[in-house]
Amino acid sequence: MGKWLECISGKELKVFSIFSMAAFFMAAVIVTFVTGNPMELVDGMKLIVISRDALITDYFELAGYGTAFLNAALVLGISILLVISQKIPFTGPTMAALFINAGYGLWGKNPVNIIPVILGTALYARIHKSKLSRYIYTALFGTCLAPLITELVYLFPFGWQVNLLLAVMAGMLIGFVLPPLSMHTASMHQGYNLFNVGFSGGILAFAVVCLLRSFGMESESVLVWKEGQNQVVGIGLFLYFLAAIIFGFLVSGRKMDGLKNIMKHPGRAVADFVLMDGAGPTLMNMGLVGILCEGYILLTGGDFSGPVVGAILAVFGFSAFGVHVKNYFPVMAGVYISTFFTVFSPDTPSIQLAAIFAAGLSPIAGQFGVAAGILAGFLHAAVVVCTTPMYGGLNLYNNGFSAGWVAVIMVPVIESFMKHFKERKREK
Repeated sequence: MGKWLECISGKELKVFSIFSMAAFFMAAVIVTFVTGNPMELVDGMKLIVISRDALITDYFELAGYGTAFLNAALVLGISILLVISQKIPFTGPTMAALFINAGYGLWGKNPVNIIPVILGTALYARIHKSKLSRYIYTALFGTCLAPLITELVYLFPFGWQVNLLLAVMAGMLIGFVLPPLSMHTASMHQGYNLFNVGFSGGILAFAVVCLLRSFGMESESVLVWKEGQNQVVGIGLFLYFLAAIIFGFLVSGRKMDGLKNIMKHPGRAVADFVLMDGAGPTLMNMGLVGILCEGYILLTGGDFSGPVVGAILAVFGFSAFGVHVKNYFPVMAGVYISTFFTVFSPDTPSIQLAAIFAAGLSPIAGQFGVAAGILAGFLHAAVVVCTTPMYGGLNLYNNGFSAGWVAVIMVPVIESFMKHFKERKREK
C-alpha cells in the first residue's frame, strides 16, 4: 500500500478523477449486462443527443440508467482530456469543473452540445493571443448553456443543416462572450457565490432568450423527472463517497488534521482546499459533503433522479473549492426551513435541487455565521423557483444564477450592518 501511494504522490486527484470516469463506465456496463440489451446504449445516446435538454430533462427517465451513466462518463472523459492536454494541475477549481460536468452529464450535457462552447472560449483565447489554459475553467463551466445549442436546432425556421450550423455558431459565440462576462460578475457578488459562471450564464441566457422571443421563437422549460429512491443508486453513491473518504484518509497519512483545517475556512472564492490543505483532506471533505447531500435526500423523501444525483456530484466537486460540512449545513437547513412557511414541500423537484445547490452560498455562512447562512438558504429557495422561466430553462446552472442574486442582495446589507456595529462599538 505504501509503495502504491508513493507511486501516485502528487497525482492523487488525477487518479481519482480517472477512477470516477471508469466507475461511471462500469455502472453503464453493469446496467446493460443486467438488461441484456447492448443496443440500448447506442439508441439511448442518440436520444440524448437529439432531445431537448432544457431544465429539467432527466436522462435516467429519458434514456435509462445505463445510457445516463455512459453519457456522464463521456462528458467527464472529455473534460479530463481537456485539462490534461492544457497541462492544468488537478487542484480545487479543477475538481469543481470536472465533477459539475460529470453531474450534468446526467441531465443536460452531452459530448455533442458542450463542444461549441469550448471552441468559442478557445477562439477568445486565440484572438487575445493567450493560451486556452488561461480560460479553461470558464470553458468547462460555460457548458451550462449547452442546452441552448440543442434548442436552437429546433427553434430556427430553416432546414436542419442550416439550423445546426447556426446553433454551433451561436454556441461558439456564447463561449466567446463568457470569459469577460464571468470576470465582471465575480466582482458583483465578491466571491460569495461559488457558482459564478452560473450567474453570468444566466444573464447571457436571459438576453438571448429575450432576443429569440422578439423574433417569435419561444422556448419553454420542461419537467422530465425520475421519481423514487432507487436503492442500487443510493448504495452505489454511498460506496463511492466512502471510497473518496478512505482514499483521502490514506493519502493524508491516516491523519485528520488537514480536514479540521478545511472546516476553519469560510469558503469565499477563491478557496482552493487542495492548495491550502492538500489532496487527502480535500478528498475526505468531498466524501463527507457527498454523504451529507445523500442523507438529506433520504431523510426528506426526495428522489435519486438524474438531476438530484447530478447535483450531488456537482457539489461533491465544489467540496474541493469552498464547500465543507460546517459552512454548507446552515444554507441547506435554510432551504428546508423555508418549506414550513411556503407553498413548497421538501420533495418538490426544484426544492430538492435548491437544497443541494444552496452549497453555492456556503461562503455566506462561513463568513457571517449560521443565522446568515440559514437566511441565505431561505431566500435561495424562494428565488430559484422564479428564475427558470426567465430563460426557458436554457441555463443549466439556474441555482448558480439565483445564488448570485441572493449574494448580491445579502452581502452589502450584512456588511453595512457589521460596519455600523463596529463603529458604535469603537465609539463606546
